[in-house]
Amino acid sequence: MTSMNSIAPDLHLVDFSITTPNALQSQVIVAIDAANRFLDNMSEDSNLSAEQALAEVMRFDHINLALDRSWGILSHLNSVMSGDDIRHVHHELLPRLSAYGTRVGQHQPLFSRYQTIVNDQAFFAALEPARARAIELALRSFELSGVALPKAEQEEFAAIQSELSTLSATFSDHILDATQAYALPLEQDQLAGLTESGLALLADAGEQYKARELASGTLTQAQIDALPTPYYVASLNIPVYLAVMTHADDRNLRETLYRAYVTRASEFDEHTNAKGESLNNADIMGQILQLRAQKAKLLGFNNYAEVSLSTKMADSVVEVETFLRDLAAQATPAAKQDLAQLQKYAPDYAIEDLQPWDSAYIAEKVKQSEFSLSQEEIRPYFPLPKVTSGLFTIVERLYGIKVQEHSESVSRWHDDVRFYQLFDADDHLLGGFYFDLFARSGKRGGAWMSGFQSRYIYTEQDHQQLPVCFMVGNFTPALDGKPSLLTHDEVLTLFHEFGHGLHHLLTQVSVSDVAGVNGVEWDAVELPSQFMENWAWDAEGIALISSHVETAEPLPKDKLAALLAVKNFQSGMQTLRQIEFALFDLLIHAHMPALDYEGILATLNAVRDDIAIMQTPDYNRFANGFSHIFAGGYAAGYYSYKWAELLSADAFSKFEEEGVFNPATGKAFRETILSVGGSFPAKTNFENFRGRSASIDALLRHSGFDNVKNDMAKNDAAAPAKSNVQTTREVI
Repeated sequence: MTSMNSIAPDLHLVDFSITTPNALQSQVIVAIDAANRFLDNMSEDSNLSAEQALAEVMRFDHINLALDRSWGILSHLNSVMSGDDIRHVHHELLPRLSAYGTRVGQHQPLFSRYQTIVNDQAFFAALEPARARAIELALRSFELSGVALPKAEQEEFAAIQSELSTLSATFSDHILDATQAYALPLEQDQLAGLTESGLALLADAGEQYKARELASGTLTQAQIDALPTPYYVASLNIPVYLAVMTHADDRNLRETLYRAYVTRASEFDEHTNAKGESLNNADIMGQILQLRAQKAKLLGFNNYAEVSLSTKMADSVVEVETFLRDLAAQATPAAKQDLAQLQKYAPDYAIEDLQPWDSAYIAEKVKQSEFSLSQEEIRPYFPLPKVTSGLFTIVERLYGIKVQEHSESVSRWHDDVRFYQLFDADDHLLGGFYFDLFARSGKRGGAWMSGFQSRYIYTEQDHQQLPVCFMVGNFTPALDGKPSLLTHDEVLTLFHEFGHGLHHLLTQVSVSDVAGVNGVEWDAVELPSQFMENWAWDAEGIALISSHVETAEPLPKDKLAALLAVKNFQSGMQTLRQIEFALFDLLIHAHMPALDYEGILATLNAVRDDIAIMQTPDYNRFANGFSHIFAGGYAAGYYSYKWAELLSADAFSKFEEEGVFNPATGKAFRETILSVGGSFPAKTNFENFRGRSASIDALLRHSGFDNVKNDMAKNDAAAPAKSNVQTTREVI
């Protein structure tokens, strides 16, 4: 048993102090070469027994461990410490990796090994469920890799895969470069309304701006010294952007920053990369859709959306579109009330025509007036150390697990990074995780969990590895000698990513392809993450994660009441916004022939006409920065957030019925959802926990939409009879 004060060798941690891009590049190439040699030597022998075929498959999986590790580290560093050296190596390897992945997916002798295993029905039936599920998923992956295609079409498929990987990486580069290239020095009169923490963020951005300008030679040291201190600069990094959009009284400043943010990497963005090349993603988006459509046609699907859905819980494009439009119909009445509330308050701040750059600003004013709640007033009650310790207490009570920090004894890629080990109730080591939570230059925006290393056991070589993951955020950093103070939205994000982390770390599956989040249908993988957010809304949970940074006082009852009351504030508009993104994603991938850039924008505008209740400026190019679908894994799958939210709300309703800290219910969730990973279909796992199929009722209740319907029913009962005729806009 591993001591809680030592680092277990089964974690196989990385020594980041000696990890260089060139070394990782060499490791990736060596690993690919080794795997290719194995495939070269694999015979066409059709007389293998199922047992022999499985042994060979498992040996090949083990050989690929080195590639997964070296490429996983490089990809991670490219996301959190991006620079010219890392980016160059990362992109240079993409075609080689794509070619290797395609070769594996189209390798007939390897494919035949899997068929041999499945065709021996008695042998296959006797396999442990995780192994059987991994084999089933592998066979599906072979089919989606074009294993059955003629040679010429296989080569075309390989070329498509290679080009897609390069285009997606370039799309992501453009967003990062465009975000970091923007800097807007501010005058004193533009700072009105900004909070103390917001000003500190702008001052910190100012120091970074000075350093960049000096390093690039744009400004001399004398010119830097002549600038005022503090020097306030607005940037598009999320903490700074939100500070301005939420609190700046200067409406022109808000519009300027909004326009810069929603036109990143578009035809309106004049920034260039280090080579002087345009950052406009327009042509790349059209090329990506074109290539995906070609891939779908080669595989025998009608469109790429069908390819995407073939690996998900949802059965068809029609089912997903119906789900989204039905949910939009449920959310629209609440969204209209949300908009009316903002419009009611806007004139008090000399705003007669409410615009998107006003929404967050007016919403904050409404919170202060209607709920006596200000994000800035409660921010000091959520210092990051208290939030994390409270989060660890919550999961200990729910699942009987313990977290132990070991940051100082472990190599990390940045001083801000923390490392922890996770233990079971009997002090048995379960895995390890890193927190990299603060925004900084060279780091991709957003928040994510990377399941870098899966739980895996290979008895033939006495190899065992425990799960390790990276949990990444872009939160407000520590400033002015105080720890990082989180908004409640940032608290929710931390809980969300930790839910993903628990899914990865608490697995008891030792077949890596279906351990943790691996093998879980994409539209169910958000279930544990969205589920975890509920404890950041629970009064008892909030008591554990809140303590004033200076006085250590708990969140006062009036602020707690206000925070809980504001849970569904603007939830109607937020839901419609997510549905707008999801429906746009679905429709552009379901359209044949593939859309060009103009067609993409036309589809987005059509979706907005159907779904949105607030007009969007013509110059808005949100799609050009939609990394989830053009550079991530969410193509024709962005609906997964809402699909999984239905599952998570229904799962949490069991805790509401039995006690939100009921250890027996927590044990059941751990055993039926978190521990089994992808070793069973997600629908089976959910029904094993809930005892029935999923219901939308809890989602509607948690979103406050049932209250709106009840209010409308009461109003209708008291009002004169109205016509039953409804416009399309009202229904949708």
